[in-house]
Amino acid sequence: MTKRILFQDTSFRDGFQSIFGARALTRDFIPAVEAAVAAGITHFEAGGGARFQAPFLYCGESAFDMMDEFRKAVGPNIRLQTLARGINVVALEQQPADMINLHAQMFKKHGMTRIRNFDALNDVNNLIYSGQCIADAGLEHEVVVTMMELPRGCSGAHDSEFYVNTLRKILDSGVPFSSVCFKDASGTSNPRKVHETFKQARKLLGDKIELRMHTHETCGTGLAQYVAAIEGGCDGVCLGRAPLSGGTAQPDLFSLWHALKGTDYDLDIDVDKIMEANMVAKECLKDYEFPPEALGVDSNVIFSPMPGGALTANTLMMREAKTFHLFPQVITAMAECVARGGYGTSVTPVSQFYFQQAYFNVLMGPWVKITEGYGNMVLGYYGKTPVAPDQEIVKIASEQLNKPVFTGDPIKDLEPGIPSAKKALEENGLPVTDENIFIVGAFATKGGNKGLDFLKGNFKVSIPKKKAAEAAEVATPPAPAATPNPPIPAETYQVTISGQVFDVKVQPA
Repeated sequence: MTKRILFQDTSFRDGFQSIFGARALTRDFIPAVEAAVAAGITHFEAGGGARFQAPFLYCGESAFDMMDEFRKAVGPNIRLQTLARGINVVALEQQPADMINLHAQMFKKHGMTRIRNFDALNDVNNLIYSGQCIADAGLEHEVVVTMMELPRGCSGAHDSEFYVNTLRKILDSGVPFSSVCFKDASGTSNPRKVHETFKQARKLLGDKIELRMHTHETCGTGLAQYVAAIEGGCDGVCLGRAPLSGGTAQPDLFSLWHALKGTDYDLDIDVDKIMEANMVAKECLKDYEFPPEALGVDSNVIFSPMPGGALTANTLMMREAKTFHLFPQVITAMAECVARGGYGTSVTPVSQFYFQQAYFNVLMGPWVKITEGYGNMVLGYYGKTPVAPDQEIVKIASEQLNKPVFTGDPIKDLEPGIPSAKKALEENGLPVTDENIFIVGAFATKGGNKGLDFLKGNFKVSIPKKKAAEAAEVATPPAPAATPNPPIPAETYQVTISGQVFDVKVQPA
């Protein structure tokens, strides 16, 4: 008997994040959402992750308004899913307990059905309270074990035994959940390891728990991972559709449909109708600039697990800082950051910690500057890493950040976020609503508050569209003729990463 494989269409969340750095305007893609529903798709990823941050930071839109429009477009019976980062929820730093609870309430209010909830360190303690809040809000809680392949020469975690033991800890914790997902943000896990993990997880969970997998096609093995997972007992996967599939995004819906021909598994789709929906999506996004690094396979990611959802956001940043030529060196340098950092999974925010540290190791020299995120991670401020970080790096981080090693609960001593957010709104004469409280609380950083800036109208729209690029070229006077091999001067730029501003001096290679 043929088993129907469930799928979530990730085109309009992870597809946007993986290809455009999550920068897409709601009015541009809603017709494509409507076409997908008409084609018979019943489960969409509709927000969360960077698609909470990017609307405020780059699109001049509220993510809550975007979610409302998404729900309106699909009707009341379609499953809409978002992505949350455990104690970080949709922020890049740990959130206090009241904000974690408010996150679940707000996403329920704005039409979501299910929240996929992960911790990059696979520290189950970081999933318990956040998962309980999701369930208490009346949402489906999809609890996650995060996966990746370790750099060469590394061992001690990220094998099948490690993942199944993490799942056992989730079961032992008593956190409520409706489904389980194994999430490989970099797409690097060996397919045989995936198959073995799903076989063991299915035995542990029995037949009644929905078991899913999420991956990316970044290094070219995503489709093989899905087939391996399905043969091991997986019930559902995440798939993108053209033009928001493949490369740094999810494996393509039609590609998996084709790969399952002649097997005991089927996606049960109307191919002709989905072809029509894909054409609508292509028309909606015809003015968007698809960066070349998002469209191909980068096998170097096998050795330095860079998530597809973070890769293009980082390359956009490097282009703006005029350091994009250093990207291959940074990816190579990431391997050491993973190897010495305690093996946290390369998924937000840890993927950014790895990338930021690798970026500064290339710009300034190895370990000359410990970035705050990476330093706090190896010191324990985000929870317990899968293995102990390299003690030399821990010592350097402690000295540079002037902080001791931390072994407690990352959110236990955090001050409540709601009172300070209310105060900020009142001081700026802004409406004190639950939405505004969450926006201000989620964007609070040492470098300022971009949520407050948005609510005051202080933002700049930055969408990767071809027409904008063409207009900029017309407005720019032609450059003088270049001399052969002109010298490249050193330049200093201000680079903002996760709310922190750095002065970076760029020397010619």
